Amino acid sequence: MSFTLLITSPAFFHSLVGASRIFLSPIIISTGMLNPVTLVFNGKDEWLTPPEIINCLGPFDLDPCSPIDRPWDTAERHLTILDDGLVSDWGNDFVWCNPPYGTQTWKWLDKLSRHPGGGIALIFARTETVGFFSNIWSSASSLLFLKGRLSFYHVDGHKADSAGAPSVLVGYGNLASDRILNSGISGGLS
Repeated sequence: MSFTLLITSPAFFHSLVGASRIFLSPIIISTGMLNPVTLVFNGKDEWLTPPEIINCLGPFDLDPCSPIDRPWDTAERHLTILDDGLVSDWGNDFVWCNPPYGTQTWKWLDKLSRHPGGGIALIFARTETVGFFSNIWSSASSLLFLKGRLSFYHVDGHKADSAGAPSVLVGYGNLASDRILNSGISGGLS
């Protein structure tokens, strides 16, 4: 069971999730993350990057898609839903981007593809989609299609079952390509 709730205040959202993280897990379905944003509470939305991926590719300066509560850091600086990482300034930071999955994934990849500091994104390998053609095939510096299916983590640090689709690391810029090439992560480079 899920319901839709329009939240226009980051402080109000924080008061909701700060009070109880048991069943209040938002899925973002607006153009950005806030101002205002529509959230669907269905029990699960945050899937954390396996720490071994971060360890093989890092360090990163910024994670603009970070959960509010996280058992490990993915970058030096984190932007959460309260900061609205999609519209926030990323400076010239080298970015780690495990964006919210769904149609808004492509908005994050579009921003990352134009970001001067470059970075690496982790997304499902939906190579046939319009978004993949417009934001990846035409502008990525490197791709690593991961061998097998990843097991993401819950925000409490427990490992989840395998993902429902294959994943790909998408690099933008020379530093990203070097990190992916030398990561030792199993998969196929493109």
